[in-house]
Amino acid sequence: LAAKVLCFGFPLSIFFIVINEFCERFSYYGMKAVLTLYFTRFLRWEDNFATALYHTFVALCYLTPILGAIIADSWLGKFKTILYLSIVYAIGQAVLSVGSISELTGGSANNLAPNIALSMIGLILIALGTGGIKPCVSAFGGDQFEEDQERQRGTFFSLFYLSINAGSLLSTLITPTIRASECGIHTKQECYPLAFGVPAILMAVALVVFVIGSKMYKKVKPQGNIMLEVSKCVGFAIKNRFRHRSKEFPKREHWLDWASDKYDKRLIAQTKMVLRVLFLYIPLPMFWAVFDQQGSRWTLQATAMNGDFGFQIQPDQMQIVNPILIVIMVPVVDSVLYPLIKKCKLNFTPLKKMTVGMFLGSLAFVAAALVQVQIDKTYPVFPAAGQAQIKLINVGEVSATVQFQPQLDIVQVSPKKETGYMTFEASKLKSLNITASPLNTMVDLNLLEKERYTLPFKLNSTNILFNLVSLFINSLPFTVNLTMGDTDFGELDPLSVTNYSIVPKPDGSYTINVSTPEATCKVVSKKFGYGSVYTISLDDCVTNELSITYYEDIAPNTVHMAWQIPQYFLLTCAEVLFSVTGLEFSYSQAPSNMKSVLQAGWLLTVAVGNIIVLIVAGASTIDKQWAEYVLFAALLLLVCIIFAIMAYFYTYIDPNEIEAQFSKEEKEEHKKDDQDDNEKIAEVDSKM
Repeated sequence: LAAKVLCFGFPLSIFFIVINEFCERFSYYGMKAVLTLYFTRFLRWEDNFATALYHTFVALCYLTPILGAIIADSWLGKFKTILYLSIVYAIGQAVLSVGSISELTGGSANNLAPNIALSMIGLILIALGTGGIKPCVSAFGGDQFEEDQERQRGTFFSLFYLSINAGSLLSTLITPTIRASECGIHTKQECYPLAFGVPAILMAVALVVFVIGSKMYKKVKPQGNIMLEVSKCVGFAIKNRFRHRSKEFPKREHWLDWASDKYDKRLIAQTKMVLRVLFLYIPLPMFWAVFDQQGSRWTLQATAMNGDFGFQIQPDQMQIVNPILIVIMVPVVDSVLYPLIKKCKLNFTPLKKMTVGMFLGSLAFVAAALVQVQIDKTYPVFPAAGQAQIKLINVGEVSATVQFQPQLDIVQVSPKKETGYMTFEASKLKSLNITASPLNTMVDLNLLEKERYTLPFKLNSTNILFNLVSLFINSLPFTVNLTMGDTDFGELDPLSVTNYSIVPKPDGSYTINVSTPEATCKVVSKKFGYGSVYTISLDDCVTNELSITYYEDIAPNTVHMAWQIPQYFLLTCAEVLFSVTGLEFSYSQAPSNMKSVLQAGWLLTVAVGNIIVLIVAGASTIDKQWAEYVLFAALLLLVCIIFAIMAYFYTYIDPNEIEAQFSKEEKEEHKKDDQDDNEKIAEVDSKM
């Protein structure tokens, strides 16, 4: 045992454990906050695939704790398990950070195989690390206290959970800000290496802090894992029941009683209590399927929203609403709401609280669906199968008439004006005829279906110039070199165009610079706004001032991110009623030595919930996102009703009473055995 050093009446070692937990949670939540956007924006994965991968990772993080608990209790002990798996964890974070460096493939977006491979290896190592140490750290902290330090132990757990929330809160604020900044050697883009690198550094700090306290820790030797004992007991009961299935063997009161041939009555009674609670866990994964979509679907929803709160909020920063509300609501609910309900003489049992929590979770997804309907209204209408869209931009000074051939529409396009996107059958639209008196020209078209085209044109003295697809259009009569911010578009001939380019910070302004051997002109761009697409015409260059015209292809996001707050509020209320109450109820209905089995079961429900999401995201044929939200809301409501029925028939027990009964019976048996022994001794004595 380590020498006991006290600080404010606490073992000094626990301060190392609390700091370690803060750094580890910062590392985990910071990485997880930007993960969905890393999948969609950097690895270029489609939304459904990114969602499925995100939930696969979260499911893995909640499956591995069972493995960690077994390793700690049966083999290595808590200290060594935390130490070794933290090393694995830190390596995983570092590998993920390296995997997000675009220069691994020379800045090529077409060959992302090395990035994907390293990212997947990193995430698997992180899942092993974070999951493996999850059940050990809090229990290891609890081990540091003596039996007479009950009050200090309680304070430690409060500090411990405060450090989890503080780590989560700060990292969800900081890492998306880092992610939104620009970095890179060859090309500037969103800074994922640093967004993953900061959590990696924090994990390394967590490891160092944990090792520094090594000499002070009280290290309890592994005492065997109760989970394995319970599993063996259940397995033996099933096997024994199957062996004695014929009618000649008398029935037993409970199927677990078939384990009494090998296991003692106390373990069987404790296992019965645990199984009663685990049976209630069956509907719970559906709640987690809804809850954990904050980091996937809700983050993707926020990317189509306006985050201007006077300062710019990143889509992945909206997740911070949950930990902020948790910190506020847990004390309010405990000290105001529950006492108020008690005063009103309402019997608000733990299972009723959980049922209400599920119902609120369902309402949160109805709110998310309503927000999604509003977002969908702002989306442009893209061409369907068999269709193509075309937009005309007259970048010249003379009005023009355009006839779509064969004998389709005729449109008039004024100088420096656009038509908006017009939809045609791709196979029918063959060409168009541009007339700007006295000039006339025919443009042959070969349009692909489901594509959008922009056709800028300009009248000069001899003919009409035109081009398809554009971001920048050079309307100047000479070749120019064009840059915008750090992006170099190279040389642009008269009326030639550039391809569309992603603007890293749509809420910022950029200097557009045009240079020729004779002169340089520049202008500061407007703030484009998130979600918008523009075509920009370079019109004139007079006294170093560049004159430009903006043509809006897609409008910026208009639905404000603040509309997500109601769904976050409902989901956080649901979490307080469901999650906090759930574990508390579980522990109150089973013996204290069975807590690890219930924790394993609880974490398993979270894992299964995430597996439900990845199945729905992978197999769903639902096109509309709002409909998927409604589907999840309906499923959770159905499960809520099933759970309410199960809860109605549940009888609350007091495990301490049952334990006391067993202790009493055991004492009586010992007494009886002692009496029998005394009688035998007396008998022997009399014979002698």
